[in-house]
Amino acid sequence: MKKTLYDKLWDEHHIHTYENGYSLLYIDKHLIHEVTSPQAFEGLKQANRSIWRKQSIMAVPDHNVPTTMRENGISDPISKIQVDTLNKNCKDNNLLKFDLEDIRQGIVHVVGPEQGILLPGMTVVCGDSHTSTHGALSALAFGIGTSEVEHVLATQCLLQKKSLNMNINVIGKMPNYFYSKDLALLIISRIGTAGGTGYAIEYTGNAISNLSMEARMTLCNMTIEAGATTGLVAVDVKTVNYIANKPFSPKGDNFVKAKIYWKNLVSDKGVGYDQKIDIDISKSSPMVTWGTSPEMAVAVDEQLPDLSDEKFKSKKQDLLNAFSYMGLKEKQNINSIKLDKIFIGSCTNSRIEDLRIVADIVKNKKIARNIKSAIIVPGSGLVKEKAESEGLDKIFMKSGFEWRSPGCSMCLGMNDDKLSEYERCASTSNRNFEGRQGRLGRTHLVSPATAAAAAIYGHLIDVREII
Repeated sequence: MKKTLYDKLWDEHHIHTYENGYSLLYIDKHLIHEVTSPQAFEGLKQANRSIWRKQSIMAVPDHNVPTTMRENGISDPISKIQVDTLNKNCKDNNLLKFDLEDIRQGIVHVVGPEQGILLPGMTVVCGDSHTSTHGALSALAFGIGTSEVEHVLATQCLLQKKSLNMNINVIGKMPNYFYSKDLALLIISRIGTAGGTGYAIEYTGNAISNLSMEARMTLCNMTIEAGATTGLVAVDVKTVNYIANKPFSPKGDNFVKAKIYWKNLVSDKGVGYDQKIDIDISKSSPMVTWGTSPEMAVAVDEQLPDLSDEKFKSKKQDLLNAFSYMGLKEKQNINSIKLDKIFIGSCTNSRIEDLRIVADIVKNKKIARNIKSAIIVPGSGLVKEKAESEGLDKIFMKSGFEWRSPGCSMCLGMNDDKLSEYERCASTSNRNFEGRQGRLGRTHLVSPATAAAAAIYGHLIDVREII
């Protein structure tokens, strides 16, 4: 029987299916951070249970950590308690953890692939929605809730219902200044935030093959915003080369054996999917969100929607609410939207490739006077070190950007980096919900290139106009 990549990963880890349709799935790797793990460890303690497989766990503080003046410690008392609790739980249980002082510290979904801890063929979970990032490595990766974190700690297994298979086949040459973030927003704008509900999405096509590994991570990261369980890209030469020589990746004969197994992590030729979508991106433009959901996105060279259009009838009230919250008008031109802040970072777009793109655009330019703050937050200490070795930090600071230490930062308004009320931000993060970056803050999701261009001009703009 022919199988999809998702089917193969599922079957390799399937233990038992119950009468209610749920299955028991074995979990290979468990990523934890300071926000969703404390309650899970406390639950284990109260039930007098121990961790089943300690070597499966990697821990890193990222959500609540400061990105400036770390030498002063964590000022927010709740954040400090969470980080201190993570430290204690990891120390008490002898778990792998990258401390704030460790150059390997960073955003969990950047650190895991960077260290070679996550490999093709694995099942990977984390108490974080954007665990789907690791599907770029042909791993079955998905986010879980706090109670599930406890369950995996105690049993190394998880109850799951198998998803249907969706194939999004992307063809065509990537246009200039159209990146994987733009592709993700384009897909979500077409299928909606519920379009992938109940599905695992596998991305195929020449456009996907041509993406770098970092770009594939961005795309898989955003898959959850389409409602899907996870996103996947099959193993190819790029995947294997990316993994080679990582600190925790297999070495010697083990690497040779692993490559033999990894070659099978592709969907069988001619396999059927439950749903298939074809997208030609050859004439696509950079994308920008205008509303309060990732699906409320348009090409940067288009106007905001005209709600008199019949196609918006069923969602008209939601769209009107979004216009009101965002302080925008129907048919408004994108380049008329002025900004207050710029955020370049998050588990979506904080890798070295993203930072190089930004540097190329802002070199020898200055951010606009109306921009109150423009911050760049690398995804890990190693990304920061690499950027500085290439002189990118000097380019950023000369242009007027703040160069920060690694962390989730302004992605989610859970630390010191927040928007004030009614401030408007061009952000390379993954969510633009009401209050996501701070109470009454207004977020426009964009690629690093578009964010960089917006910083220079002080408003949303088509980066192709300034190159």
